[in-house]
Amino acid sequence: MTTATLHPAAAHATPSPRAHAPFRRGAPEFSVRPARQEDGPALAALSRPFAHAGALRERPLSAYLSRATEFLVAQAPDGTLEGCLGLREHSASGVLYNFCVAAHRQGSGMGARLLHAAFARARTRSLATLFTATTGSGRLFLRSGFLPACPSLAPTGWAQSLDPGRNARVLSRAV
Repeated sequence: MTTATLHPAAAHATPSPRAHAPFRRGAPEFSVRPARQEDGPALAALSRPFAHAGALRERPLSAYLSRATEFLVAQAPDGTLEGCLGLREHSASGVLYNFCVAAHRQGSGMGARLLHAAFARARTRSLATLFTATTGSGRLFLRSGFLPACPSLAPTGWAQSLDPGRNARVLSRAV
């Protein structure tokens, strides 16, 4: 599962971005950086509400610790992680996964910045194609050049790991 949109009430009554923290153009309220292994617990905590709501797959802390360096994170000025996106490499292609943005940051451009940073990372690693799966609308992916794809074109192990009961759509994009 890749994209995650969580209604603010589902995130334990987190206020909407427009209610308390309006987006200010030209003044970044966050930075995007590669995650470090010590970010594992924060990645797990950020992802937990989305997994509980069914928007992301449930993953144990050990998965976040062992795969932390696959992630890009959006970090608030106070150091809090408020968004993340994993990029796993599979020979000439990559898979974007565990894409989530804290409820109070949705609509701020954070997801788009994470996605564009993933594109840049994929280019530096000479990946030809990116795949993702979503049970949501996939709007951000579609606006960013992703198209519906046949799962058989995706990396085999990843495609086989998709839970058919979740009815995820597979999308792909040339890098």
